[in-house]
Amino acid sequence: MEADLLGPVDVVGRALLGCWVVTDRPEGQVAVRLTEVEAYSGEGEDPASHAHRGPTPRAAIMFGPPGRLYVYFSYGVHWCANVVVGPPGRGSAVLLRAGEVVVGEELAASRRPAAKVPRDLARGPARLTQALAIGPGDRDAHLLEASSPVRLHRGTPPAAVSAGPRVGISVATDLPWRFWETGASSVSAFRAGGKARRRPAPPG
Repeated sequence: MEADLLGPVDVVGRALLGCWVVTDRPEGQVAVRLTEVEAYSGEGEDPASHAHRGPTPRAAIMFGPPGRLYVYFSYGVHWCANVVVGPPGRGSAVLLRAGEVVVGEELAASRRPAAKVPRDLARGPARLTQALAIGPGDRDAHLLEASSPVRLHRGTPPAAVSAGPRVGISVATDLPWRFWETGASSVSAFRAGGKARRRPAPPG
């Protein structure tokens, strides 16, 4: 699957829809089928990206190789997970925004007690990482290795894909690099960037 991650970040981002992210923890396994992602390009190309200023200590993972997990802390309150894509040295990644729990729903619900219905278990990047129990210890996990506690697998592609602006950014807002499965109930609510509170630049 590594070869599938080597293309342009917007192409790979769209192709990740329908893939499964699987975590194995001592308490059990949870798998989420991705229904929404955001693409962020590499160094010097995308001012909304953590990689925009090059391979800083924080962003070095994003420069490859592809198939690594980039985890960062957002707003000082929750973790976000991203798949590193593109050729090594490119600095591109895809933010995992939302999905549907397809394995381990009961375990995911115990991690997300505020979720009232199944569609909300992984609806949004913070909820997705909570449902999967992804945190700082998973930073730089090898998603394509069978022995990894966090893995990425091919799944069932969506019948239709929609595209639109990325969420919560105030620069490069013209790029339609948020992709989601058309009609999926687990897709997060859209909020344009810069209107409520300013957030740190997302990854890329």
